[in-house]
Amino acid sequence: MLPKENRLNKYSAFKATYHLKHTVADALFVLYAGKEKTENEKTKIGFVVSKKIHKRAVKRNKIKRLAREASRLMLKNKDLKWTSLIFQARAKALDSNFHEVYNSIEQLIEKAEKKF
Repeated sequence: MLPKENRLNKYSAFKATYHLKHTVADALFVLYAGKEKTENEKTKIGFVVSKKIHKRAVKRNKIKRLAREASRLMLKNKDLKWTSLIFQARAKALDSNFHEVYNSIEQLIEKAEKKF
């Protein structure tokens, strides 16, 4: 489970991150990156899975669980430079396993580091 201090859960935080329009994408997710953090801030991560992906909440929650676990492991291994990240799932994420999700998140973060 993602630690509480690393969860993005306020509407205003989601809105601010979307507003910056720092995006990178691949087949499974679209990554929205927030502003760069200062020394004492922690990176907060949010996950969005639309009803367009699947109408059943069970399927949407499965994608979020996989992505949360992958990002938790990523935070353990890597210090990220943003205050907030939002991962928005795409339809292909439904059929993917944990390793595909982990690799996708890792590649998106690397792309974002090069781009921003």
